[in-house]
Amino acid sequence: MRKCIHVCAAVLVAVASGAAAAAEPNMAEGKWEVTGKMTMEGLPLRMPAVPISYSQCLTKKDLVPQQKEQNKDCKLVSQKIQGNIVTWVGSCVDKDGNKTDSTGTITYKGSSFDGKIDTVMRDPKGAKTTSKLQITGQRTGDCT
Repeated sequence: MRKCIHVCAAVLVAVASGAAAAAEPNMAEGKWEVTGKMTMEGLPLRMPAVPISYSQCLTKKDLVPQQKEQNKDCKLVSQKIQGNIVTWVGSCVDKDGNKTDSTGTITYKGSSFDGKIDTVMRDPKGAKTTSKLQITGQRTGDCT
């Protein structure tokens, strides 16, 4: 019986540590260049896709690419990791009361990723604008 307890405990530790290692996506930590094209809906005039580009340090603890915006209070509401796929929900409010909610999904592939971010922006009067952003990321070096 004691032998079974020791063996069972060892198996549980091995399974738990393997599950923890499997939970991390295949991504190289460091400085990443994020590029993409954003389309907007809900505007009076149709706009062409707007290119975006920014750099960010990404780590296994900070997997979500996000462009820092001034005068906005932003938070990561939730995040889920399944293999190399990271999904999240984010929310921001600016000083004028405009609210932005976003959902995103990216798939890491070592030193690159691709994905999308869908965003809904609402002003205090309830007017709504949506955007869709297709993004790619490439690791460019170490964080400084």
